[in-house]
Amino acid sequence: MENKKTNISKTNYALNFIKTKSKAERHLKIIALCVTLGGLLFGVDTGVINGALPYMAKKQELNLNPATEGLVTSSITLGAAFGAIFAGRLADRYGRKRILFYLSIVFFFCTAICSLAPNAIIMMIFRFLLGLAVGSASVIVPTFLSEIATVKLRGPLVTQNEIMITGGQLLAFVVNAILGNIFVNVSNIWRYMIAFGMIPSALLFIGTLIVPESPRWLIMKGKTKTALKILKGIRSDKRQSQQEVTQIQATLKKEKEVSHISWYDLKKPWIKKLIILGSGLGIVQQIVGINIIMYYGTTVLIKAGFTHNIALITNIANGIVSVLATYTGMHLMNHINRRKMLLTGIAGTGGALALITLVSQILPHSKLLPVCVVFLTLIFLSFFQGCISPTIWLLMSEIFPQNLRGLGMGISTFFLWMANFLVGFLFPIFLNYFGFSITFGIFVLCNLISFIFVYKFAPETRNKSLERVQLELRTRIDKN
Repeated sequence: MENKKTNISKTNYALNFIKTKSKAERHLKIIALCVTLGGLLFGVDTGVINGALPYMAKKQELNLNPATEGLVTSSITLGAAFGAIFAGRLADRYGRKRILFYLSIVFFFCTAICSLAPNAIIMMIFRFLLGLAVGSASVIVPTFLSEIATVKLRGPLVTQNEIMITGGQLLAFVVNAILGNIFVNVSNIWRYMIAFGMIPSALLFIGTLIVPESPRWLIMKGKTKTALKILKGIRSDKRQSQQEVTQIQATLKKEKEVSHISWYDLKKPWIKKLIILGSGLGIVQQIVGINIIMYYGTTVLIKAGFTHNIALITNIANGIVSVLATYTGMHLMNHINRRKMLLTGIAGTGGALALITLVSQILPHSKLLPVCVVFLTLIFLSFFQGCISPTIWLLMSEIFPQNLRGLGMGISTFFLWMANFLVGFLFPIFLNYFGFSITFGIFVLCNLISFIFVYKFAPETRNKSLERVQLELRTRIDKN
């Protein structure tokens, strides 16, 4: 009889544990969904210009020339470059949740003003300010997710942010297509396309009122009791919450003991070369040409021969392929060597752009040209989102030792965003002065340079500890 009671007690404990685990994981996923609305806004605000730009450029609207088209498009990425540098320090001082709350307000009001902009100057200024929020979100959201997630869920939750970014771009493409095809003769429809971003901004604002602060940040600020209470609400095993607090305290103590490298240390040859490697990888991610598709996809399709309305609809396929390829790439990187994945991706993107250049020369006025451009664009996106983008971010996070990681990632991310800005700014100018074929030919050359850089300098990091990666890199740098 006693044995039977013991079995019933064990069964009840197991059922209660499963129930608690399910509730804790559900709570954690709701928090992740709220936080990754920052990633969704990242995607919406960078993707919306794709369909809005041709309307915006008209004489009766903002009357844009190629240079101002480039500045309106890329001012958001210039802001993002500076936002990415300062966001980490602000989040460390004031908290992840609080900064994300303020960012939601910046997203909302800057989006509203952009949708009402009377001229190109106002549009550029507030797109730049919007970029500060985009760059900040690109740093804070992954940090927040990694600090609040369990070990088991960390990978899927951080990956969710990447999916939300490409999902935000897809959402922007869909909204653009719907509005552009319903209000065919409304030249200021671009204002409503941009204004759509206010909806996810409002949702992020509400979400930041719901989510708790990062337990790691609270412990860093000495608020251990609050951190423990939050952990008990998002962990299935309440007894392990105290252990996690102890582990975080030990990690923070160890980090304080590490001598962090400052700007003055950049004179050291090995540090300088490592920073150049990280920055070079960031630049490679952009100069292969992703944002001529994500920012100017509709413009490219119109130049290839589609009508504006058809181009808006066709552009949705770019968003769908981006989401699927990002999801696939996140899984592939655990099974394929980094260098192989990266080199394959660049060969694929370069090949797709080379074929676009060739087809535009062979079939300059053919009805087949826009169809070929769409097909090759989808191939380009598959290789970029599946092989290049996730691998570059991963490599950049792996090559820097702990005492250099903050500075190294900050500088590398800055150069990534600056390269993004230059591509976005120069593409419409190149397209206007050099034409379709030569412009794409220039980016084929950029892919070739990128392939050579990666082949010569990118390390292999798969299945290696961070310590081994950094030791091998230091040895190789010292030899050169």
